[in-house]
Amino acid sequence: MEYTNLGRTGLSVSRLCLGTMNFGPQTSEPDSFAIMDRALEHGLNFFDTANVYGWKTGEGVTEQIIGRWFAQGGGRREKVVLATKVYGKMGDWPNDQGLSARHIVRACEDSLRRLQTDTIDLYQMHHISRSTPWEEIWQAMETLVAQGKVLYVGSSNFAGWHLAVAQAAAGRRNFLGLVSEQCIYNLFTRFVELEVIPAAQHLGLGIIPWSPLHGGLLAGVLAKMAAGGAARGTTGRSGDALAEHRETIEAYERLCADLGHDPADVALGWLLSRPGVTAPIIGPRTVEQLDRSLGALAVRLDEATEDRLDELFPPVGSGGPAPEAWAW
Repeated sequence: MEYTNLGRTGLSVSRLCLGTMNFGPQTSEPDSFAIMDRALEHGLNFFDTANVYGWKTGEGVTEQIIGRWFAQGGGRREKVVLATKVYGKMGDWPNDQGLSARHIVRACEDSLRRLQTDTIDLYQMHHISRSTPWEEIWQAMETLVAQGKVLYVGSSNFAGWHLAVAQAAAGRRNFLGLVSEQCIYNLFTRFVELEVIPAAQHLGLGIIPWSPLHGGLLAGVLAKMAAGGAARGTTGRSGDALAEHRETIEAYERLCADLGHDPADVALGWLLSRPGVTAPIIGPRTVEQLDRSLGALAVRLDEATEDRLDELFPPVGSGGPAPEAWAW
């Protein structure tokens, strides 16, 4: 396993992050335990979850599964850099969601209880709050850090200017502030290259991409369909995107075959090569899927291949950061 620092911190995390959103709804508890055990066998130490995962309002099903896995002992908790999130709806009352100080503190206590741990290593705001002042947010986070319940704070789904405003407010309080930004980023979805990633790099935040395979469309969906296997990316919005971009996906899968790599590995390998990226989030539903994901660490893309990927999946505007992406 390869490791890197999370943003400007001294915290070492694996170059792949284990996403747990499937634990409960898609993957049984025993299978979830097996995936987490195998992750540690591979040296994968960075786990991401959220209080809303499990999709039963207020229950935190996925966090509970992770907590019961930690409770088995064997150094499981000590080895894991644990990330969870706050913002989503956890009840029917108006203060059961968002980023008010009241909800942040209460949600943290609830996550700690479900996760059966004393500390959250990376506490991430799942979305921007447009109604809560940063002074209130940082006061709550500072309290949790002072109490030892949170070590680092991160964001998710923020715009570039949100990162700048957040860090400016934290700086006025002599507080470390954000250390990471978790955002959607893959070959199909490159908007964050305009402002989010440049802002994160300038401020010392690590980028943690979610949906690195774009709902399975970059995981060899056409080859799997041709082989008669079930594949993600064939229904709903992913199915619509497949119909719209079928020629591009066909060309992408041919390119991956020429490279001798699995399409999922190329998509992850491309992200691993991008400036500012700390660790893409992989969301295996089985141990076998987890094992296959590690092939991405061996992918090295030459300049010609990167140019071809830019042809197939053009960056926004003329590429690169704003404003050069659209202005002289």
